[in-house]
Amino acid sequence: MQIKRATLKNFRGYKEEVDIEFQNLTVFIGKNDVGKSTVLEALDVFFNDGKGVVNLDVNDINKVALQGGDSEIIISVEFENLPSEIVIDATNKTSLSDEYLLNSAGNLTIIKKYPNASSSKAKVYIKAMHPNNKKCNDLLSKRNNDLRKIIEQENIECSDRTVNATMRAAIWKHFEENLEITETEIDVTKEDAKNIWVNLQKYMPIYSLFQSDRSNNDSDKEVQNPLERAVQEIFRRTDIQEKLDIVASEVKEKLEDVSNRTLEKLREMNPEIADSLNPVIPNTENLKWAAVFKNVSITGDNDIPINKRGSGIRRLILINFFRAEAERRIREMNAPSIIYAIEEPETSQHAEHQKK
Repeated sequence: MQIKRATLKNFRGYKEEVDIEFQNLTVFIGKNDVGKSTVLEALDVFFNDGKGVVNLDVNDINKVALQGGDSEIIISVEFENLPSEIVIDATNKTSLSDEYLLNSAGNLTIIKKYPNASSSKAKVYIKAMHPNNKKCNDLLSKRNNDLRKIIEQENIECSDRTVNATMRAAIWKHFEENLEITETEIDVTKEDAKNIWVNLQKYMPIYSLFQSDRSNNDSDKEVQNPLERAVQEIFRRTDIQEKLDIVASEVKEKLEDVSNRTLEKLREMNPEIADSLNPVIPNTENLKWAAVFKNVSITGDNDIPINKRGSGIRRLILINFFRAEAERRIREMNAPSIIYAIEEPETSQHAEHQKK
């Protein structure tokens, strides 16, 4: 999926609803403080739910809107180049078109609303041309038994009553002369419709924001050594943790054996002292594995560390660390594509690197 358009409302300087068009390469050029970074950060909020670079807070609400009693931030994104098939419940394949989840242009529009700028309480909607006939307008939120009841009550012919997508298609076909298609915001954060959003996220691109205004000094850990961050990320991986747990358990078992045999021998000579001693072995979860690799680094020119190189070299290494990390996320999350958002390349890179 590819961004076609983003729409902001009540987010920082954008009070009224504003649309921003996107292409394969989109460049924002303008004076300071006109809202260029706001667009990139709004997308970070949308795609990463506060787990990226930006965390929503009450100061992100447009002040004029807030004074008028409107404290809801709205960020929506319209996608094109959509997958031909999707899975939104169980393992049954369907399509966004068959589920009436596309807008009038044949694209997918996802709206996120943040009451009081709370990303944890965000409501997610799909804005689509959807059936509005009361007999078939909320099929996406119905369970298997509910869909069967409609089929039985309306005496609808259906080839497979175990597959929700098949039953929805049969019901909509039955009412095709009177679907009452209208533009609708479908809430996919309630009831069984939650599965739609959970599964739809698997098709979403990864969004990675590189900000040029990071401190970029000797105290910036990423600048000092990008590999330190990499070490932390590696040790968070579930497969690595499982392997380390096996190693830690085996080491703990060997240590307990050694200490117990030692105390047994000590007990032969002085039982009182032996009984007053106990082996202390840290729990696996308390082990600081990352400390073992604390000296990893990228150096050159007679081992000169990164933070002692010129700012251009530091930023060049940092931006490529950023790119490598983004691509790692794609591999591990099986995401279909990636969106790079880079602030002020002219301040962070030499001219011959900017176009690249």
